[in-house]
Amino acid sequence: MSTKAHIRTAAAALVLLLAATGCTDGSGGPGKQPTAAPGSTAQGKPADPGPPALPAALTGQRLDWKACGAPVGAPPAQQHPPARLADGTRWECATLKAPLDYAKPAGATMGIALIRAKAEYGKSTGSLLFNFGGPGGSGVRGLPNSARLFGKLRERYDLVSFDPRGVAGSSRVRCLPDKRLDAFFAMDSTPDTAAEEKTYFTASRDFNRACGKESARVLPHVATTSAARDMDLMREVLGDKKLNYFGFSYGSKLGGVYAHLFPGNVGRMAIDAIVDPTADMKHHALNQAIGFQRALDNYFTSRGQDPKTATARLVRLLDRLDSSPLPTGSGRGLTEGQALTGIVVPLYDKSGWSTLTQALEEAESGSGSTLLALADSYNGREESGRYGLQMHAQRAVDCADAAQRPTPRQAKASLAEFTKASPVFGPFLGWDVAGWCADWPVAGEANDPDVSAPGAAPILVVGGKGDPATPYEGAQRMVDELGPGVGTLLTYEGEGHGAYGTGDACVTAAVDAYLLAGTLPPKGKSCG
Repeated sequence: MSTKAHIRTAAAALVLLLAATGCTDGSGGPGKQPTAAPGSTAQGKPADPGPPALPAALTGQRLDWKACGAPVGAPPAQQHPPARLADGTRWECATLKAPLDYAKPAGATMGIALIRAKAEYGKSTGSLLFNFGGPGGSGVRGLPNSARLFGKLRERYDLVSFDPRGVAGSSRVRCLPDKRLDAFFAMDSTPDTAAEEKTYFTASRDFNRACGKESARVLPHVATTSAARDMDLMREVLGDKKLNYFGFSYGSKLGGVYAHLFPGNVGRMAIDAIVDPTADMKHHALNQAIGFQRALDNYFTSRGQDPKTATARLVRLLDRLDSSPLPTGSGRGLTEGQALTGIVVPLYDKSGWSTLTQALEEAESGSGSTLLALADSYNGREESGRYGLQMHAQRAVDCADAAQRPTPRQAKASLAEFTKASPVFGPFLGWDVAGWCADWPVAGEANDPDVSAPGAAPILVVGGKGDPATPYEGAQRMVDELGPGVGTLLTYEGEGHGAYGTGDACVTAAVDAYLLAGTLPPKGKSCG
């Protein structure tokens, strides 16, 4: 996988974890054709009834909650059980048994790792399930690390999260070994010659084939629809009549897919940092090119710089890195692709803009140390040279969801469109759409997710005007796709990927009011 692939990580989890201590301007994304809801008919044909019913051995299972150990896949600094909450409540962990293949519910099973903190003073009225994005983010790590943000919600709910299938404690996907990833992330990911193109696509295909070899058992079964079915099994086993849910970034897509599959089981659902449900793989990447360029322009403006002039200067810096990596204190050179990843990280949260200033000033002075450190943090690289596996799982889920995968020829034909959208990020993402799922060993399910949910309870949709990774227009489209009377849009006027974790009192109050009391904000409500 090229380093630019990490720009596509929908990293609400990153924002929340940083706070506690992983998209379009309106032009992109073809609309979907109308799709029948489960149990209805379309064009006179019976609707797909879905997979067979689950056996009682799964729906009637009892979870064995125990004190949590160290989370699977955590870096050395987090190789310990999660700390107790401020009131002394300990975190509990369990494993849910789910079908490996929902088409064969009585067949092989897989374990889904869960974590929970019980409601304050035993006042639980049910569970509130969280997904922090990615795809590939670990909820078993993410919920304890960001729990201080959700203290108010614990007045009513047991807080529950999970590692989605293919992630961390839930049969995590593995691809390339650590010793090959340094070279993989350092390769030229905006090829300029036929030889560079061959190297790029060979490396992408090698990565993907390694995923198929190392994770053959789980790879065909990590699509978002299967994760949504896991959530409904969780709901039933946890004893909740309805699913109460709070999803961030990719978690918004997961929530929308759940609402489509199980509209009658939707309880109180809030989704933040919305993935555009009308975008296919190409348009998702194009959306992000637009979104990150928009955030970069806002950053330059905040510093009193003309965005067009400052962007041109940054492009010249990247062009120099394309042929001559910058030295760093680690002894590793900073390549163009790593620099772009490093630039992306501070754009996720306005509080990181000062770090971006430092990193760019250093780079202009001849040192790539800060940009490389930012890129390493995003790529999951530890100082020891070990890598986390989130980006492996992310790729697996993305490719499992995407039926239409652009070819190298199609990607090259779109490069001008991407570069126009963003001189900085466009070429990076334009090439990525072809390399991301090149020769992926498993067929994809659909071009874009179906989130139509007629009859579902209201869903609160939170979109940020300055969100770089999931631009605001995607939130508007999510409301439209959910259908009449389902989606309610709450607008955040500020910067950053995800609104709830910014500390904006208006957003927090509006989301809490819905999740705790069922009170939706008035139509057209804006915060920030």
